[in-house]
Amino acid sequence: MEPAWLGYSVGTWDGDTLVVTSAGFKDGGWLDTRKGRPHSDALKVTERFRRVDFGRIDLTVTIDDAKAYVKPWTMHTTLTLLPDTELLQGACENHQTTMEHRQIGRVPAEPHSPP
Repeated sequence: MEPAWLGYSVGTWDGDTLVVTSAGFKDGGWLDTRKGRPHSDALKVTERFRRVDFGRIDLTVTIDDAKAYVKPWTMHTTLTLLPDTELLQGACENHQTTMEHRQIGRVPAEPHSPP
């Protein structure tokens, strides 16, 4: 596969949980824009969606990127239905240009310590 900014995703069911695994990301992107957590082309994201009841879904996301992090890490949240609201529409007209500006440059190698 040609690497992509948003990777490639496959969903499967594990009982009552939808498991979405994404890989094939381009190197040099960010996982978020607030903290600037980097990722590499080795990134694998596993999302687990489980409906708790009407209006709530438990979401567990595991980030596994051996080039960027010492070990995989997981975060949990609950998604809550907002009834009687409208979906917001988004557009990515110049997405490629936008993503180029969001890349984090390579960290220079640490200099040798004198003996």
